[in-house]
Amino acid sequence: MFYTVTLNPAVDYIVRPTVLTLGQTCRSEREELRVGGKGINVSLVLAALSTPSVATGFLAGFTGVWLVQNLQNEFVTPDFVCLPEGKTRINVKIKGEKETEINASGPAVKEEDLALLLKKFDALRDGDTLILAGNLPKGCPADFYKRVLQSVSGKHIRAAVDTSGACLRDLLSSRPFLIKPNRQELSELFGTRIFDLNEVEESARQLQTEGARNVLVSLGGDGSFLLDETGQTHRLPGLKGNAENTVGAGDSMVAGFLTGYEKTRDFAHAFLLSNACGAATAFSPWLAGKQKIEECLATFKK
Repeated sequence: MFYTVTLNPAVDYIVRPTVLTLGQTCRSEREELRVGGKGINVSLVLAALSTPSVATGFLAGFTGVWLVQNLQNEFVTPDFVCLPEGKTRINVKIKGEKETEINASGPAVKEEDLALLLKKFDALRDGDTLILAGNLPKGCPADFYKRVLQSVSGKHIRAAVDTSGACLRDLLSSRPFLIKPNRQELSELFGTRIFDLNEVEESARQLQTEGARNVLVSLGGDGSFLLDETGQTHRLPGLKGNAENTVGAGDSMVAGFLTGYEKTRDFAHAFLLSNACGAATAFSPWLAGKQKIEECLATFKK
């Protein structure tokens, strides 16, 4: 079973104004509500790949109830800790001539809430996959992801981590199966601008030395790079086309890689499916669906 962890999920309120002028009343021609959060995005793309998952983390208030209902509609099993106060955050995404996002902070968590969430990981069994994705909510200690990995350290769990900065670096000693920094996050980790592929590979090998088993680096329009745990490198260019949506493309890559490896135990196939999922989301108005993933996969195989 796949388990995704989203500590600070969101309801994304997407508005498309005809004209946006600050300081004036503006009208939207279309609005959408979407479930949001990096781990949740992974679960939704897993569902598109016919891979079931359990989504966990923290929810609160009426927005949390709405999020659970919508996950169930997408064939994702929700198993969240419900906080007694606050509400799951609402992020406003303004899709105008220029895109503007206003991300809310979300509810604070307490130590007793963290203990309840840690208890849920007792359900994991040997062979399960655990995905930790996104930043930490208010009140959450910086080492919480590490505590999660320690709680399952006695089991043969395939752990994937998609976070950034000191939080990511601190987790490398736990030997996660997969990490997925993008170019900017890689640059921040090493305190220098990383441009060419040689620098990407050098940085990935350093992260592998520090404990990461597989390092998947998303490079935007330049495609992606994988250093697998056997020491082999893999490279694919980005697909050409008009990108509609960059939100969730990296999360889609994580879902594709883990599904591909789960089904074949082949890193080359996992990398190929990862890129197909990332491209499919970029070329979709929201997260990738099965048909778009298959189209992108066929294009990569040509």
